[in-house]
Amino acid sequence: MDAMKSAMKEKRTNDLEALRAVKAAMLVAQTETGAKQELTEDEEIKLLQRLVKQRRDSAAIFNEQGRSDLAEPEVEQAAVIERFLPEQASEEEVAQVVDQVISETGASSMKDMGAVMGRTNQLLAGKADGKTISAIVKQRLSS
Repeated sequence: MDAMKSAMKEKRTNDLEALRAVKAAMLVAQTETGAKQELTEDEEIKLLQRLVKQRRDSAAIFNEQGRSDLAEPEVEQAAVIERFLPEQASEEEVAQVVDQVISETGASSMKDMGAVMGRTNQLLAGKADGKTISAIVKQRLSS
């Protein structure tokens, strides 16, 4: 709410749109369960990650269509939302966790990808996106 007030006062429309989208998504998520329960921190992080991903996907589509005028606000909004996410793990850190999970589970082929992905996602919840994790798991299991 403080960030929304600040964005309103400073007339930062992209920031305000992004923050309003976050607020709306959180209200919808709270009322989906039937009762107005507070969201857990993990649920909030997943919600924010989903909003960032939606904006990046939209920006990519707009860029493919040559509409940089529409892509630019999407990228800016994604950056605003990312400020509320925990610091993201580097690819090296993700690779270390993937290697650890592979050794723990004894995974040796692509058949084991689901188990490795599941455990890695638990360990890195909110700190890495699924696309990065998936790419590293595929690389490790295919070699």
